[in-house]
Amino acid sequence: MKINKFLVVFLAIFIPFIFLMGGVRLVMNPAFAELEYDRSGFPLDPYGMETRERKQWAGFSIRYLTNNKSIDYLGNLQTFKGEKIFTESELSHMADVKTVVQRSLTAWYVVCGLSIAILLWFIIMRQWSSIRKALNAGGWVTIGLLGTLLIFLTVSFDKLFEYFHRLFFQDGTWTFLESSTLIRLFPFEFWRDAFVSVIVFTLIGGILLVVLTKKKRVPKPASAS
Repeated sequence: MKINKFLVVFLAIFIPFIFLMGGVRLVMNPAFAELEYDRSGFPLDPYGMETRERKQWAGFSIRYLTNNKSIDYLGNLQTFKGEKIFTESELSHMADVKTVVQRSLTAWYVVCGLSIAILLWFIIMRQWSSIRKALNAGGWVTIGLLGTLLIFLTVSFDKLFEYFHRLFFQDGTWTFLESSTLIRLFPFEFWRDAFVSVIVFTLIGGILLVVLTKKKRVPKPASAS
């Protein structure tokens, strides 16, 4: 059936996005930031912010991206001296980031739902070979795309980071001084580790799919002598 062929292609295309966003959601967690701050070799704040404070303010920043709170959730944060944690430009950027994150998560939920529907269709129609083909192809597509991205990240993470921001944000809205809170909370090393973690998670998912859905070769019966 032609519809089955189309569904196989769609599911194979959906799989890399599902794994990629799954990795993003995993690192978009205060626990990841805490692991980073406690990691040996992670740079200390050059302006004297203690690790405990970095964990606290980073936790607020990350939770803001996935909750339903307004920007006041971050805008009202103050030090014990009554100083604002974030500047207006930083708050504006965080609001932009939240918009991108929320839309991406919504797309992820939709794609996951469509993928489940396709799998259910194959199960109802007893199209077991279509399930294997779709998952196997999706695994290979994931490995190809993310493997290429990992190479690019290794060669020039700076360029990848810049392209990513230019794609989603207006120029001049995402660059800050080294003394800004956002840069001090999330330095270069944080983003490099986050990108690597997402890509490795996605690659592992792709490899597992390829291995688990590999077609087994049926040995030919020995010919009678």
